[in-house]
Amino acid sequence: MSLTNPGFDPTEIAKLKKELSASGKPYKLIPDDENSDEFVNFYFIGMYEGKEVIYDAALYTLRLHHSSEVYELAEHEAAKKFPNFNGIQYEEDENGNLLPLNSEQEEIGWFITEMIMEIEEEETVKVQEFIDVDTHHDYGIGVDAALNIDVITDSVIGKFIKEFNDDTIALDETLFSFQSEEEDV
Repeated sequence: MSLTNPGFDPTEIAKLKKELSASGKPYKLIPDDENSDEFVNFYFIGMYEGKEVIYDAALYTLRLHHSSEVYELAEHEAAKKFPNFNGIQYEEDENGNLLPLNSEQEEIGWFITEMIMEIEEEETVKVQEFIDVDTHHDYGIGVDAALNIDVITDSVIGKFIKEFNDDTIALDETLFSFQSEEEDV
C-alpha cells in the first residue's frame, strides 16, 4: 500500500491534463448528486511548493453556505430541546414515496423550521467569502470556497481557477445574512 497522495503523482496529473485538454475546460467535474447551480465539486491542476498538483475543489455560493450554517445551528438548538434527537431520517415506501414522519419527528421538524425562520429574521448567522486549503487531503489538495455569487457557471469556475492559480483572488470581507426564498407552490 502506497502512503503517497495520488493527487501529487505525475502520472495522475498527466492523465488529468489529457482529460482537460480533450474537454477544453480547465477543470473536471466530479460526478456528484450534490452538484447544482449553487455547489460544484471539481478537479483542477495548479502549483504547490513549486510542483504541479491536482486540487480537489468544492465551490459553493455564499447563500448556500449561509443556509448550511443556519440549518446546523437550528439542529443544534433542536438537540438541546429534544434529548433523543439525532437527525430526522426519511424513509420511502416500495414506490419511492416518502413515508410520514412519526409525531416526535414531525414536532422536531416544525421546531427546526421555526428556528431557521427566527435565526434568519434576527440575522444571527453572518457569513463571508472564504477559501480553505487542506494540504492533508486524501487526493491532492482540498479546496473549499464560498463566493458571493448567485450561481456557479463554467465562467465562474474558470475565473476561480485562474485567480486561484495566479494568487489574485480578492475575497470580500463583508458579512452577509440571507433569507430563505419563498418557493412557488
